[in-house]
Amino acid sequence: MKTAFNLFKKLLSLLLIIPSTLYMVFQFLIRGIFTLNKKYDAFVASLNNKPKFVRVIGVLNKYSLLFHALHAVILCFLIEWISRHSFTSALSFATDTPARFLYNSMLIFVSLLLVYLVRFRSFLRLIISLFWLILGIINGVILSNRVTPFNFTDFKMVNDLLAMENNYFTHGELIGIIVAIVAIAAFLVLLFFKIPKYNSRPKYGVILSGIIVGFACIPTVTSAAISSNLLADYFGNLAQGYEEYGFLYSFCASVVDRGMNTPDDYTKDSIDKYLATSNDEETSISSDEQPNIIFIQLETFVDPDDFNFLSYSEDPTPNFHALRDSGGSGYLTVPVVGAGTANTEFEVLTGMSIEYFGLGEYPYKTILKSSNAESIAADLSTIGYSTHAVHNNGGNFYGRSTVFSNLGFDTYTSKELMNITEYNALGTWAKDDILTGEILKCLDSTEDQSDYVYTITVESHGTYADYEVFEDPKIEVSGGETEEENYQWEYYINELHEVDKFIGELISSLDERDEDTIVVMYGDHLPTMGLTEDDMASGNLYNTSYVTWNNFGLDMDDVDLSTYELSSYITEQLGIHEGTIFTYEQANASYSDSSLSNAEFKDGLELLQYDLLYGKKYAYNGEDLFPATDLEMGVEDVIISDIIYDEDESCLKVYGDNFTNWSYVYINDEKQSTTYVTDHYLVVNNISLDDGDAVVVNQVGSKETIFRSSNQINYAAPITEGGGSLSIDLFDDQK
Repeated sequence: MKTAFNLFKKLLSLLLIIPSTLYMVFQFLIRGIFTLNKKYDAFVASLNNKPKFVRVIGVLNKYSLLFHALHAVILCFLIEWISRHSFTSALSFATDTPARFLYNSMLIFVSLLLVYLVRFRSFLRLIISLFWLILGIINGVILSNRVTPFNFTDFKMVNDLLAMENNYFTHGELIGIIVAIVAIAAFLVLLFFKIPKYNSRPKYGVILSGIIVGFACIPTVTSAAISSNLLADYFGNLAQGYEEYGFLYSFCASVVDRGMNTPDDYTKDSIDKYLATSNDEETSISSDEQPNIIFIQLETFVDPDDFNFLSYSEDPTPNFHALRDSGGSGYLTVPVVGAGTANTEFEVLTGMSIEYFGLGEYPYKTILKSSNAESIAADLSTIGYSTHAVHNNGGNFYGRSTVFSNLGFDTYTSKELMNITEYNALGTWAKDDILTGEILKCLDSTEDQSDYVYTITVESHGTYADYEVFEDPKIEVSGGETEEENYQWEYYINELHEVDKFIGELISSLDERDEDTIVVMYGDHLPTMGLTEDDMASGNLYNTSYVTWNNFGLDMDDVDLSTYELSSYITEQLGIHEGTIFTYEQANASYSDSSLSNAEFKDGLELLQYDLLYGKKYAYNGEDLFPATDLEMGVEDVIISDIIYDEDESCLKVYGDNFTNWSYVYINDEKQSTTYVTDHYLVVNNISLDDGDAVVVNQVGSKETIFRSSNQINYAAPITEGGGSLSIDLFDDQK
């Protein structure tokens, strides 16, 4: 009762304080607005009484097109300055490549033509200018935290970024962003009613003709610029593309250039021609000889030996190097730098190339969000494999809980299904050692069946602290140009060392099992650390490394590969010849003895990729051969074994198995504030239960997604007889 009374007093005080506080804030804002309003009116009146000001306005209106052009050039330069974080870099872009700079300015100029349609021209001019400027500011902010610049697909990632607030920005920063947006919106609303309006009647016929001509010129000029190599319609390096061709062009291209364009020679005959070059061998390995296949995508993992400028007190990654030196390894050319994990993942799983998609596109957030596709998981399923995905991050991030279903996986174990208790040194990302047990659970979940397990790590994810994190680091690092930079490298390299421990533990655990297994590990991209090609031993910012391990005597050569070739190469070594894309690559990719030139191989890959994702599926004779699976989240049941309700304490204790930090008790389908104690014990405080109430434990991800549910137990209230109490056994209505 005392606790309840104290709670009531706090609520009452809040009810009294909040309205008074809001009233004070509201009163302050109103007074400020009225004061500014009076000063603004007085200022405008004084200007209107000055003949010189009136003449200036007349000149600006008469030669507005000329001033719009100047305005566009200045605004374009400002946006480049913000995006590049450098005045001199923006100046170099404008002076060294003036045609590209003027093209970017032209985009602003054409958009400003819209102001002639309305009388409130100044206001619309401000809105359009703010629109472009805000895009540039967003790009500048994003480039402070990652290498990949801002592109249209990032809008599809907003939910994912909000779900990972603590990893990318603080709660305070999020509030600040919201407050700034509200303040700007309020300012614009007030300004709309105060800003001067154009008095003359617009000549709509002339204006519309001019606007149509202006906007029609954009695709014509763009096409001519691409043909003359002034612009490019594909960036091998997205960041470099933005740097060379300007933010405005690059961002706009990412808006209009979505998905895949239909290849000029897309016909059934052309598809059949390239299919005829595919590997037509039968899978030579029998079902009882199929090894487990485990792919490990290592987040931001680079062989430390590849950094030319760093020195270490000892080898940071001895386990990775032992695998590298034993054979079956090489450089892996990935499609991204500094960010874009999901695109490396896409290429490995599908054998397809990101090159043929729009600028900065993530197929996970576009085509694979709503369409199914053939993948290595789907192809291995056809020969009896059970297929699993494992990732110690949120199940909804990059839309993976949907994408993995569309790619044909049987199960997906995300962090919500893991008992994660340890995080990296900054507390931002889960440690990877949790993954060893989760991979083993996948292998144990199937009897008399081989498994394909695709695992994604997260521990070494950026950002990397530019201050001292480790007082006594395991690996001492030197070579950074500044103390802050050296701290960053020290943190990053020590995180790689932690990931390397996971690699060693996983290999040891697999080696103890009596199952044939092959493991393939690779880095998804380089870190966001301002690296140049001269910093890397390979001379290529797109090169990471891959290594392999197996326990059944398979000899493998060291071969350098592109990411989209990795799965077809590994299955080729195993005698597995399945899949439309993979058998085509086994016969024609860089590692094969192909009669096709590289250009012909790329043409065929583009055609097949378009056919399977966007076309008429000629390769399948028009059928949909790889429908989405009924993906199961996790491989272990969440179980409630008992519940105990303490009425005096208003406390519900839930006992069972496989609870995690993302386990929430639901009573009659309503989510309750739940305290995780152990993987066998949850507590709900300040709760009231009635006889027959249904209790379920759900594993909950971002956006309140329920990934997996336990059995249901109905609460049975105690029955009182003769002054005493008689407890009724709980029952499970699903048993």
